[in-house]
Amino acid sequence: MSDTQATAVTTPGSKTWQMPDTLILIFVIGVLAAAATYLIPAGSFDTQTATYAMDGVEKTRTVIDPASFAYATDDNGEIVYNRVGLFEGGGGVGLLNFAFEGLVSGSKWGSAIGVIMFMLIIGGAFGIVMRTGTIDNGILRIIAKTKGNESLFIPVMFALFSLGGAVFGMGEEAVAFAIIISPLMIRLGYDGITTVMVTYVATQVGFAASWMNPFSVAIAQGVSGVPVLSGADLRMALWLGFTLLGIAFTLWYAKGVKADPRRSYSYASDQPLRDAPQPDLKDSRWNLGDGLVMLTVVATVIWVIWGVVVHAWYIPEIASQFFTMGVVTALIAVLFKLNNMTMNDAADAFKEGAGLMLPPALLVGAAKGILLLLGGSDPAEASVLNSILHSAGTAIGGMPEMLSAWFMLVFQSVFNFFVTSGSGQAALTMPLMAPLADIVGVSRQVAVLAFQLGDGFTNVLVPTSASLMATLGVCRIDWTDWLRFIWRFMLMLFVISSVVVVAAQALGYA
Repeated sequence: MSDTQATAVTTPGSKTWQMPDTLILIFVIGVLAAAATYLIPAGSFDTQTATYAMDGVEKTRTVIDPASFAYATDDNGEIVYNRVGLFEGGGGVGLLNFAFEGLVSGSKWGSAIGVIMFMLIIGGAFGIVMRTGTIDNGILRIIAKTKGNESLFIPVMFALFSLGGAVFGMGEEAVAFAIIISPLMIRLGYDGITTVMVTYVATQVGFAASWMNPFSVAIAQGVSGVPVLSGADLRMALWLGFTLLGIAFTLWYAKGVKADPRRSYSYASDQPLRDAPQPDLKDSRWNLGDGLVMLTVVATVIWVIWGVVVHAWYIPEIASQFFTMGVVTALIAVLFKLNNMTMNDAADAFKEGAGLMLPPALLVGAAKGILLLLGGSDPAEASVLNSILHSAGTAIGGMPEMLSAWFMLVFQSVFNFFVTSGSGQAALTMPLMAPLADIVGVSRQVAVLAFQLGDGFTNVLVPTSASLMATLGVCRIDWTDWLRFIWRFMLMLFVISSVVVVAAQALGYA
């Protein structure tokens, strides 16, 4: 890293190239997706129900029938191209309205509208919490009590979040933690990038290398006909190895930032937090009201984790719990006069917190629009995406076993740009990859391993990941700045994953 990476310095008459804004990049990808609809015909699959057992309970999942693929044809038997125009009325998707259609697509249970509303509610609720001043005052006490041991925060938090990703598929929950941890990291001399690494990235490292994740490895094994949660010994070793790699990389980066803050890739966006007043511990406040606010936050987080693990809570339930947290916090703040807050102040704080989430929310919707340009992810509806899935499977099926195993990893990594849901990607790809694995001599267990590594690790990079964009949003980090930082780590993960998948096939992992 160089001292000039955080800000570009120009002299009169000189020009410095700048990375295009993330919205520009998504629009360019949208243009390419629209062009693909003129080159690739639309196809579809029949679906079937896969049944598998997990923890002694029979579960079912709707998956594709890989042998049923067919290109759509018209009344004359001609292959159909779902060509996208500049604009489509009547609820259709065109190049110039794909962003709007993406923003309003889905339901309260998922992308895009559900995720966007989730982001706004989370941002607003924590806006109230931050306005009380409790977090700032708590941070001062933590720093005072851990003087000289600040670096322990990074390995401890990374390991805990990675464990959460491995055990119960933690992902969206990292957004709430990032809001709290970001000011602490900057006060400790680190930056927003470090916050994203120890929260969201750590969850995805655990998610990718999990031995028991119910939302990825369990579903992928179930629909592939592999005993659910089998092969755990290798995956546990991988989880430990990848987690230690993540900790080492984060510590290396954080050490450089602490030594010279201008080496930070989020130096400019962190400036407001660095410029915020830094009160001394003796001037800070901590009373019963602060204790109750902190208790409310901790209790909410524990309650949400319990709900996710025990009752499979998702976006609507989680958002409701955090909204309740915001209401309770506002009442406590007014009752104890924390920062002299009134109910109107609490309302303003909610709106300001939600406002911070608008830029990443727009990106989430626009990214979903790209998927709609390609016809959506419904296997039963004729789409370009289904044709891409079929063609990729056919190509992989004609390769030698070692190369096939590696290309399964490559394909899952690329396909995750379009379908970031772990369970959704498993249902779409594994019914195709599992029989292909049999044909080319690849173990189905290796095919599942290629899926989970390809799906999980690319979640820390692709702008179509709503959880990533939300975490970057609360840390005020532009995706293009994140890309400039994270590519090294992603390259390491991909190289090691490639070695692992090929070695697992060579050693007969089954």
